[in-house]
Amino acid sequence: MRIMGLDFGSKTVGVAISDALLITAQGIEIIRRKEENKLRQTLARIEELIVQYEVEEIVLGMPKNMNATEGERAVLTMEFKEKLERRTGLNVHMWDERLTTVAADRAMMEAGIRRENRKDYVDMIAATLILQGYLDRRSNE
Repeated sequence: MRIMGLDFGSKTVGVAISDALLITAQGIEIIRRKEENKLRQTLARIEELIVQYEVEEIVLGMPKNMNATEGERAVLTMEFKEKLERRTGLNVHMWDERLTTVAADRAMMEAGIRRENRKDYVDMIAATLILQGYLDRRSNE
């Protein structure tokens, strides 16, 4: 069994997968789309990855404001969650993703990745942080 972590953005979805023992998360790709509303190919690619990695659960980052309120991006993310559940038949767990993009950017800076190249990886690293947080909490329960 594996768990998939997703960081849903306006034009990208960062994807991470757990190891079979549900201990670590690894970023695997960023799914890009030309328009925010065009999700058919994004959902199809997620389905392919679910089959390829034998995924049984999904963790989706929930973009809350710093004061814990939910804005427009959170509404769009919940709509995406419903589409994912309908299309895949899997449970989709929401995970508070506040500051994951900041942490991803900081990790890339510490790794020496040039500023102009960071945008190419930030969503995948954010998905990895979302999934790793979920795995850590799960192992502590």
